[in-house]
Amino acid sequence: MAVNKPTGDNTRKGAVKTRSQTKTTIGGASGWTKRNQSSGEFMAVKKPKKTKKAAKKFKGVRVEKKKAKKAAKKKTAKKR
Repeated sequence: MAVNKPTGDNTRKGAVKTRSQTKTTIGGASGWTKRNQSSGEFMAVKKPKKTKKAAKKFKGVRVEKKKAKKAAKKKTAKKR
């Protein structure tokens, strides 16, 4: 669990373990979507600024790994 001590210094020690983030495409640009792991609810989206093509990640939130791509890569490697 994330710890926020001592109070008043505005820092977090450790990651937020009940949430994750995944990379999404928003209008042709890449952004990040934060998700609650217990309910599966999408909580927030970080959109890129008008001048940039990609948004920054949420701080202290773990990144979901894409499992489908890894499995597809393993299958094609075995066939060769």
